Amino acid sequence: MGEKKAWIFTLGTEVVRGLVVNTNAAFLGRRLSQLGIAVSGVITLVDDRKLIANLLRYVLRDHEPDLIVMTGGLGPTYDDITLESIAEALEKPLTINREAFEMLKEKFVSRGYELTKERLKMAYMPEGAVAISNPVGTAPGAVIRYGKTVIVCLPGVPREMEEMWVKHVENVIKEFGVLYTAEGSFTVVGVPEAVLAPILRKFYEPSGSTYIKSHPRGYELSNPIVEVYVSVTSTSIELAKSLAKEVCDKIAEEVVRLGGSIRHYGC
Repeated sequence: MGEKKAWIFTLGTEVVRGLVVNTNAAFLGRRLSQLGIAVSGVITLVDDRKLIANLLRYVLRDHEPDLIVMTGGLGPTYDDITLESIAEALEKPLTINREAFEMLKEKFVSRGYELTKERLKMAYMPEGAVAISNPVGTAPGAVIRYGKTVIVCLPGVPREMEEMWVKHVENVIKEFGVLYTAEGSFTVVGVPEAVLAPILRKFYEPSGSTYIKSHPRGYELSNPIVEVYVSVTSTSIELAKSLAKEVCDKIAEEVVRLGGSIRHYGC
């Protein structure tokens, strides 16, 4: 089973300008990695239809990912243009999605609110899209299939996005036959990161199942402290855990051989 690839688009001028902290990218990157899906890149863009469409075309054409997750730009305002941008990129008409319309009708009309032009805007989706219910807010999400790629569109409000992701989207992703990822970490004391680097390189697989990252926490020469993170992806969680522990143990042995010590061993 080959590793699946994903890209994340976090859209919104307010995100690019730093008015809103981009927690969506961190949440999605973490969840996808835990599902054994490799995130190739994160793109954050202002609300510009042509810019979004062009970058989406580029990723689809040059990288052919299995999954693209896009957050933001699904609401009723003038700058909510994500679905318009996707329609342009895929050369699909933007039409009223019946599922999305019924969801909005339930949200607004059943509660005595008028389904205004601005609210109805949230029902327009690229032809062929499947609407995703939003249990927290009002804007429906969407799933669009384009060739081998599944494009998932979610609101930018973190609590809405996260709820929809957990309740609806992960079930779609699991249809991919995803792999499983196990993680481990520990702290190396007394070995500088530059000395540790060739040891980590021996176990790291740039295009394989093992990812290793070092994070300096002390001072390279006077007080070397390095945190080491290990993740291994495999076809079962049990095998992934076993392989991750094996990698951690081998690195720890090398550290001790060099005169260093291990703390906070969590493998």
